[in-house]
Amino acid sequence: MEEYMRIALPSSGYSMLTTLSFMGMGEILMDDMTSHKFEQKRGHVASGIECYMKQYGVSEEQVYNEFHNQIMHAWMDINQECLRPTVVPMPLLNRVLNLSRVMDVIYKEGDGYEHLGKVMKNNIGSLLIDSIV
Repeated sequence: MEEYMRIALPSSGYSMLTTLSFMGMGEILMDDMTSHKFEQKRGHVASGIECYMKQYGVSEEQVYNEFHNQIMHAWMDINQECLRPTVVPMPLLNRVLNLSRVMDVIYKEGDGYEHLGKVMKNNIGSLLIDSIV
């Protein structure tokens, strides 16, 4: 799993955003969960799901449960840390938090990046066309 994460992070497209955020792990796990079956059908490289199953000898369902728990704990950490005073300016932290929120919206109900559906189109329309100022 550690070897997979070392490869997945730079190749996921998040590498340019990593300098802004230390919270990328949750988003990568969400991406893996939502695109896992689709990527395996097209012969894509191993995902975090397969790596975790092989490393720990657990079922696919157990991996999904573990990844959900890790994501839930990552959000708890993010929320707790945003409530603590810090030397990092809050406007900078808000941008990092918003990046995590966007990834959550894109991957929460499936792979909204790879398979742009009605929900994601509505989200984009609400943001850019019908926004409330």
